[in-house]
Amino acid sequence: MDKILFSMPGNEQLAKSISNGINCSMGKFVFHHFPDEESYIKLESDVNGKEAIIVCTLDRPDNKFLPLYFLAEIIRDAGADKITLVTPYLAYMRQDKKFNPGECITSEHFANILSSFIDEVITVDPHLHRISSLDSIYSIPTKVINSTPFISKWIKENISNPILIGPDMESKQWVSRVAKDADAPYVVLVKSRLGDKNVKVSIPHIHKYIDKYTPVIVDDIISTAVTMIKTVEHLKEAGAKPPVCIGIHAVFSGDSFKELNASGVEKIITCNTIPHPTNSIDLSEVFIKLLQLHPVKI
Repeated sequence: MDKILFSMPGNEQLAKSISNGINCSMGKFVFHHFPDEESYIKLESDVNGKEAIIVCTLDRPDNKFLPLYFLAEIIRDAGADKITLVTPYLAYMRQDKKFNPGECITSEHFANILSSFIDEVITVDPHLHRISSLDSIYSIPTKVINSTPFISKWIKENISNPILIGPDMESKQWVSRVAKDADAPYVVLVKSRLGDKNVKVSIPHIHKYIDKYTPVIVDDIISTAVTMIKTVEHLKEAGAKPPVCIGIHAVFSGDSFKELNASGVEKIITCNTIPHPTNSIDLSEVFIKLLQLHPVKI
């Protein structure tokens, strides 16, 4: 089955790398907003009998989701045999439980909607906490890319004597794998979240590493950056070197990037799952390999 690749606005760099890697053409469509902010989309490429690959990372998803849906529907109407969504950051994974009466478990409902118009999803390290795998909420095939080998490689090539630090227990699943691949020690802190921007983090026990090691804080999502900033403060108090902060997904809400950058860090590094100036770890090659190995039919 021939492939054709479409890039939603903002995803052009990754989409071009993937298109070149799998040797497929870039699809064309017209997209703009009317004055009332409604979306207009017109397909301009032949997709009949092809696998259409849409590249659309889903940070800040509410403004991206309807255009994605509209594009997928007109591609389906035009005769595509399969629609694959490459979404390096998969939204609505945090609310995976009803914590209070009346709350919506958005992860399940979002999965139901996406599964209704996409045939397969490829993503990077979704925020799995109480959900064991995407297959438990998605009714379509899903492929999950593990970014930790790429993060470990970057650490090995750029940092001497790293000590990896996970800012909370949720980060342990990433930090432990990165540390193993990077042949580095690690510690995981205990975090108490008192609100969206009110976080208490335990003091790291890293005194034996202070003189010779560079702290590397690793987490999956940097959103408010409050957890990382608190960790940086504790590292300062312990006399550690300025840390390197590594995040898989550069969400960076509000002024969080500016605040984290001013907190006393050595540098901030992220994967290119969400376009951002901190993107230094390129995952395009693994998307290319997965799409090259794709079965011709679902």
